[in-house]
Amino acid sequence: MGGGGGEEGNNLEFTPTWVVAVVCSVIVAASFAAERFLHYGGNFLKKKNQKPLFEALLKIKEELMLLGFISLLLTVTQNGIIKICVPESWTRHMLPCSLKDKEEIESAKLTSHFQTFFSFTDIPATVRHLLAENENEDHQPTAGEKLGHCARKGKVPLLSVEALHHLHIFIFVLAIVHVTFCVLTVVFGGLKIRQWKHWEDSIGDENNRKQPALESIVTHVQEHAFIQNRFTGFGKDYAVLGWLKSFFKQFYGSVTKLDYVTLRLGFIMTHCRGNPKFNFHKYMIRALEDDFKQVVGISWYLWIFVVIFMLLNVHGWHTYFWISFIPLILLLAVGTKLEHVIIQLAHEVAEKHSAIEGELVVQPRDDHFWFHRPHIVLFLIHFILFQNAFEIAFFFWILFTYGFDSCIMGRVRYIVPRLVIGIFIQVLCSYSTLPLYAIVTQMGTHFKKAIFDEQVQARLVGWAQKAKKKGLRGDNNGQSVQGSALVGAGIQLGPVFTRPSAPGDSVIVPSNEGPQ
Repeated sequence: MGGGGGEEGNNLEFTPTWVVAVVCSVIVAASFAAERFLHYGGNFLKKKNQKPLFEALLKIKEELMLLGFISLLLTVTQNGIIKICVPESWTRHMLPCSLKDKEEIESAKLTSHFQTFFSFTDIPATVRHLLAENENEDHQPTAGEKLGHCARKGKVPLLSVEALHHLHIFIFVLAIVHVTFCVLTVVFGGLKIRQWKHWEDSIGDENNRKQPALESIVTHVQEHAFIQNRFTGFGKDYAVLGWLKSFFKQFYGSVTKLDYVTLRLGFIMTHCRGNPKFNFHKYMIRALEDDFKQVVGISWYLWIFVVIFMLLNVHGWHTYFWISFIPLILLLAVGTKLEHVIIQLAHEVAEKHSAIEGELVVQPRDDHFWFHRPHIVLFLIHFILFQNAFEIAFFFWILFTYGFDSCIMGRVRYIVPRLVIGIFIQVLCSYSTLPLYAIVTQMGTHFKKAIFDEQVQARLVGWAQKAKKKGLRGDNNGQSVQGSALVGAGIQLGPVFTRPSAPGDSVIVPSNEGPQ
């Protein structure tokens, strides 16, 4: 018999060849179908010139390859893992379920066995069947074939085959749920952002109809609608009011047309002063697609969190209930911070000027973000989406593996809030936080490489590499520094391509020499 310990069926030596052929054919056909689906999906994205999304698809393929390697590793090392023996006392601590629950489960199985036995009307046939089972069991070790190695030593295996198999399934479920949640977040968030396109179009139409003014109009700073909506006043009390307003603003109308127009103008006047018709919306979509390929993967540090979370899943601690609040708190903090950046931009203008000549222009700076690094927000969104996917994946894994009434599932009063929090995080991140991230993170000191199309990016990188090589050979020392900065930090292209601000364009715009 193949397996033992309650397993049924023969090993491969005594399995009909047609069964092996059918099962192998199904597995190979399903694998090739999945591969072809990804291949045609990649070709479709290439035809649509969606290079960032195509690179995200390649990232998904890399994750699938990693999962395949993990699967192979677990399969190859399975026999070695189950032969690692430890004292039984080691396995009585930090259990997801209590030993009392284990005794109740075994007692329930035994009761079900006897109920099945006495429910048969043909008692002699049943007795013969049970006697035959007992006779077969007499030929096996007391603890079963797979437990026999450790049982002879008076120990227990470190991990059973069944537990290893369940762990294997959980890793696959986690990866699939994470990728699915990331795709849904970007899709729904992208739909929200694409609704802003008519704002961009209306701005372009208005600029085409607008006649150049002979003299700039001077207006009081408080007369501007952006200042009226975002400026909360001076002093500590107003600072607290600003944070409270930012917290609640993320739940309704997180980005208005007035915000879009003002932030767009600030970006163009800082980075694209020579191109007032710059399509800010198209740039924002390209930048978001570039960031998506970073979010869709499972980085090494996220796997560390998986290990920590599974370590802390101890009976009575309700760890996953408390952990579910981590992504919620982080998401609310990120949304509040992004809203507060807009308020800071308004405060900066109101504090420095009492009157404005021309249009109101905000000044993008990294100082408005945590640790002066806007990309930290992307890292937090990545962690939030992964942690939320972990919660949902763990729930469905337990549901289909052990059942809703399993002791590892926990009590209903802990399960329902976790599911509600997970759904809330997914909705809020898609329709509020991600759109906020897409526009507010453009208010940093440096613009992103997505400001150029793919052809221009390739030419710039090629030019920078040539300049760097010349600098290393000593042919052109003056260009070596710029070439190194261009290759080493693709988003810091500003010093090469931005011009100094023309004096007199606007009172509140400082001299712009490009990102440093």
